[in-house]
Amino acid sequence: MTVRKIIHIDMDAFYASVEQRDNADLRGKPVAVGHGAKRGVVAAASYEARTFGVRSAMPSITAMRKCPQLVFVPPRFDVYRAVSAQIRETFAEHTDLIEPLSLDEAYLDVTENKQNIALATDVANAIRARIKEVTGLNSSAGISYNKFLAKMASGYRKPNNFFVIPPGKGEAFVAALPIEKFHGVGPATAEKMHRFGIRTGADLASMPMEQLIERFGSSADYWWKLSRGIDERAVKPNRERKSIGAEDTFPEDISTIDQARSLTAPLIDKVWAAGEKRGLAGRTVTLKIKFADFEQITRSKSNAGPLRSKGDMESLVDDLLVREFPPPRPVRLLGVTLSNLVQAETDEEIQIELAL
Repeated sequence: MTVRKIIHIDMDAFYASVEQRDNADLRGKPVAVGHGAKRGVVAAASYEARTFGVRSAMPSITAMRKCPQLVFVPPRFDVYRAVSAQIRETFAEHTDLIEPLSLDEAYLDVTENKQNIALATDVANAIRARIKEVTGLNSSAGISYNKFLAKMASGYRKPNNFFVIPPGKGEAFVAALPIEKFHGVGPATAEKMHRFGIRTGADLASMPMEQLIERFGSSADYWWKLSRGIDERAVKPNRERKSIGAEDTFPEDISTIDQARSLTAPLIDKVWAAGEKRGLAGRTVTLKIKFADFEQITRSKSNAGPLRSKGDMESLVDDLLVREFPPPRPVRLLGVTLSNLVQAETDEEIQIELAL
């Protein structure tokens, strides 16, 4: 059986590093990409900022409290997308089996690679060197025989480094790994596992399958395999996008439906335009509401078939807004997401359908 060679490439502080690359005055300084306004949120932080405890998704006011000298710069997503395209061209010089996870990270299957390089470590370092040459940016790599271990390895020696978990070493690596460090384990899952006495991969591996099924249901087999360093998922070049979303945190809390309608309109525009650009249509609309006390709720509504127009999406969003406004507490954030995505029909197909 051929042992797979999987690489996970992760750019180092991508958004912030692009800003420091393009503006010499920012180099060596703690930088946050985002808006430093009272209600802003950190989208990304440079490593200089991280030493002060600044992290992505942190409220800007908290970040500035931790690091008073923090420099905020507004995001430039068009630039980040362009740099990401350069990085993916570098990946494609080595393999066509590329599964992007976001603008700044991807899985690559280099079991067979275009350069006929024998060692996956050499492939990873060739890619990292080429990315540095083309973009001027640093990246880190994890190399292993499956996706989970490659992902874990890429963060092990960050920034600007690589780490290898070879065959035969995966189970021992996972055994020592704190459960909250597992990719896919968020705070709620970690808390649940802690309640069951599961704090490391070894604890998870020692739990009988019957107990795993009782406590984790259909996910039991997944956790059983991960605890033993097993991940059979393939690198999927055409990974389906599950949803398209946009959200906004407001300078001041809102409480009326007219305010909500006005503020969700640009979100709908952005989501619909993103779907059109990718040739995707969705059937389900989800409204996210975050209150002033940071509690949040989501409400969804589905159409019988894919939405045909932005007006259809606006109608579903409005139905959801009417149900929730006036809200029980002031609202600081609204988000709109389109999901249950399919390839959009062409105008010709729609005309044929209407003619029947």
